[in-house]
Amino acid sequence: MRKAIELSREGVRKGAGGPFGAVVTRNGRPIASAYNRVLRDCDPTAHAEIAAIRQACAAIGSFSLSECTLYTSCLPCPMCLSAALWARIPLCWYANTSQDAQRLGFDDAFFYKIIPIPTDEGPIRLLQAPDQALLAAAREVFDETLAMPNFRLY
Repeated sequence: MRKAIELSREGVRKGAGGPFGAVVTRNGRPIASAYNRVLRDCDPTAHAEIAAIRQACAAIGSFSLSECTLYTSCLPCPMCLSAALWARIPLCWYANTSQDAQRLGFDDAFFYKIIPIPTDEGPIRLLQAPDQALLAAAREVFDETLAMPNFRLY
């Protein structure tokens, strides 16, 4: 989770996209990581989770990440959750919430109405990190983003 949060800060400081980072692990070891690159790549699908999932699949030579865990700096949007479902990822840990992202202007509420967030009974478990220090670090990145005069919302 710490690495996902670091990546979220790195990506936004580089102006690559929103303050979002993701890491995929297998057997407790990182196999892929990425930050959001929507602005840099002019690609609305270049979310951190999507990039990390693509890298992880390439790293293990399979479309199935059923033995992997996804760590994200923020609750994944419906597109990223769908990608995690297609990749068969059983567990996703996140830090910031969709309400935290909304504070920055990333309002996914419309998308969540169309594609609801799965519950713990679904094929993927979504769990917020219990470590308060990590949650504070993730919120700090969002606060820094809000204070940036050149931050571009997309």
